[in-house]
Amino acid sequence: MKEIKKSIWITFYDTGGCNGCSLEVLACKNPRFDIERLGAKIVESARHADVFVVVGPVTKQAKERLKTIFEQIEKPKKVIAVGACAVSGGIFYNAPSTCSPLDEIIPVDVYVPGCPPKPEAIINGILKVIEDDD
Repeated sequence: MKEIKKSIWITFYDTGGCNGCSLEVLACKNPRFDIERLGAKIVESARHADVFVVVGPVTKQAKERLKTIFEQIEKPKKVIAVGACAVSGGIFYNAPSTCSPLDEIIPVDVYVPGCPPKPEAIINGILKVIEDDD
């Protein structure tokens, strides 16, 4: 894996769904995948983040909160859509309670497809954001 040249802080938001993608994002922190060794850290506050990872279908209840979190992140900010639900709406596409896909709500820089994607794919998405920033 390519080493990140600068420390990158990530915040993530689950807009609804099965929580499969949330578990995989959090698995990136465990000792097996350990994204902190690459210089990336998951933080709770959007105001401290550089990268916004979004998982799940965008529900009508989560839409405004999603926009608020996005606006709290300082520029330059990057957005990663993780999982089929965030990328395309997944099985929730055109459901009455959703506004998916994510890129119709906020701009997306990197897409990580899968249901759920493996931690390796999520880490590759994070590295892609860093490479595009260089």
